[in-house]
Amino acid sequence: MMLWLLLSVALCVSGMPRLPSLPPLPMEDGCLVVSPEVKLFRVEGEAVILSFPFFHSVLKAHRMSLSGASVLISKVNHTKNSGRVLQQGAQLWLLPAQESDSGQYTCTYRFCVRGRLNLQVYSSPSMHIDKLRYSIRVSEGESLFFRCPSLSVFNHTETHIHWDKVTISTVSGARGPFDSTRGFLMIQEVHREHSGLYRCQATVVLKQREYRVSRALLITVQGQLLTHLLTPEPAPPKILSPVNGTIFENSHGSGMELFCTVLTDCPTAESTEVTWLVNGQSVESSYLNGRALQGGMRVGRVAEGCHVELLLMILEMRERDTEVELKCVAQNQHGRQEVDVRLQLEDSTHTWLVVFGVAILCLLSVLSVFLCVIFKPRSSRTKLDYTLANRHSSSCLSSDLS
Repeated sequence: MMLWLLLSVALCVSGMPRLPSLPPLPMEDGCLVVSPEVKLFRVEGEAVILSFPFFHSVLKAHRMSLSGASVLISKVNHTKNSGRVLQQGAQLWLLPAQESDSGQYTCTYRFCVRGRLNLQVYSSPSMHIDKLRYSIRVSEGESLFFRCPSLSVFNHTETHIHWDKVTISTVSGARGPFDSTRGFLMIQEVHREHSGLYRCQATVVLKQREYRVSRALLITVQGQLLTHLLTPEPAPPKILSPVNGTIFENSHGSGMELFCTVLTDCPTAESTEVTWLVNGQSVESSYLNGRALQGGMRVGRVAEGCHVELLLMILEMRERDTEVELKCVAQNQHGRQEVDVRLQLEDSTHTWLVVFGVAILCLLSVLSVFLCVIFKPRSSRTKLDYTLANRHSSSCLSSDLS
């Protein structure tokens, strides 16, 4: 009977639905590897800190303990660091960065789990502004309050930030008024003349020395189309997946991975920009920052051309995420395409009905086992008692005769 009881409990446990878990990390050269970080584009002569935020967030999501673990950050195919390149814990400081620092870097913990990051340092930032800039879209009449991006790795108490607007020949209109306070770009009411390229310049203090850091931001006011986007070009990139209007379902509180796969000509694959936008903003600038992380791009050759793939990982699904406007955008010199997708919570009613049904079946199984034990027919036991009594009488009679 105990066997039946244990079997019933095991069936109950196995029948209970589980929350989806993150997929296991792949192995490479005997180590667990995480998808590459978003490729970094920086300017020569400025301070650069490599911190591997996507890598560490994935380790946290997989509940890997990093306390006390030794870590090594190194550049691939490079053995010796100069005095201006310093490792500070799980960060690598380039003070300042040089064009020769361009390449792939790895962050490896002693229990052999590895993250990767590609860095490109430009000596002439004005020639590569399309790579260096961040982009946001706002509607006319809205107010804008935007922090200088990608400065969280620096000590804010020792950082001084100033914003200015850079003149772009492709955008017409007067210079719209704006304000800069404590590192934020503030526009009380956005108009079309606010479209254009802005630059924030910061002075940071590292190792008791001052270094320069700058970021570029392109603001596009909805309804204002840039001329270079209107120029028709053949063979634009094509987004293969997800298709427009795809709905991704997931349970509340669990993580999920979304992949955007783009088909393009191989000569333009490296210059094709693929990104995820959240309500028209980059993932880092949106409210999902900290819960959603964008991985690095992967390029692979196929029969039709080349595939460019970009990962978006959502660490924790919440109800508010069902209202978000999520886009995958692909663009290069030949054109642009974007697709809209939605996030949706799984129907909890159906899940609880399944749980309730399985629980009822388990309860009935256990109850039936106990009822069988309590109300089992006594015929076999009576027969056994009669046999024992008969043997006892026979033994007593034998002893009397002797």
